Amino acid sequence: MLESLQNEQVKYVVSLQRRKVREEAQLFVVEGWRFVEEAVSRKAPIKKVYICQEREPLEWQSLQKRLCERNIPFEEVDGRVLRKMSSTEEPQGILAVVHQTNHSWSDLQINPKTVLLILDGIQDPGNLGTILRTALASGVRYVCLTPGTVDLYNPKVLRSTMGALFSLVLLIDKQPKDILNFCRERKLSILMGDIQGCSVYHTKLPEGPLALVVGNEGKGPSPLFRSLDVQRVTIPMAQDVESLNVAIATGILLYEIVRQRDFL
Repeated sequence: MLESLQNEQVKYVVSLQRRKVREEAQLFVVEGWRFVEEAVSRKAPIKKVYICQEREPLEWQSLQKRLCERNIPFEEVDGRVLRKMSSTEEPQGILAVVHQTNHSWSDLQINPKTVLLILDGIQDPGNLGTILRTALASGVRYVCLTPGTVDLYNPKVLRSTMGALFSLVLLIDKQPKDILNFCRERKLSILMGDIQGCSVYHTKLPEGPLALVVGNEGKGPSPLFRSLDVQRVTIPMAQDVESLNVAIATGILLYEIVRQRDFL
């Protein structure tokens, strides 16, 4: 059992709370029973699990068996050590160190039903995590993030995804120009959420693969996405409401795509 706060493993896990260290190590930390169980269920590349026996729930026996089946190492720590490792004030008793997964354009298998979600400069961690969870629920599998988008492995982002990132193909730091080139080469029609666009409810979506661009909370999408072949759509507002939270707006747009195409 790990009991010393000066243990090198403990120090290393603590260091992974910093973005620079995460990027260099290509690792990140997930916390809590539900999140770790999601990581195991969705076959995430887990490096190691740390468990505090002081808070061991009945579910531990089942989870321990699954970790053994996948040859995932785990180690007991005491309560002080777990609190030191954790980014939350009241840790649930378990955390896991997970390898980052690096995807490329070749991992996107485009077919007529593909919806590629493009997140351009989303800055709020809660918004990004919620969007990813909603994307997965609506049937999206592929997501591109442009430079300027909040760190995908920020602890607040991770908690908001509730494990969804383990089932998504995520392309990070992709330039708008490269995204547009990919969409045009692969014949994806491009929609962009824009307050000046046409009502999405009165827009007949094109057939075939589709890309949806959602932009920064304050400034909207990058000017590069305002090309002539990008179709702008908006969500009608009643009672003089100017705009919606970007996570909510993305959910509405994605489910309108689902409704029109009857994918689910």
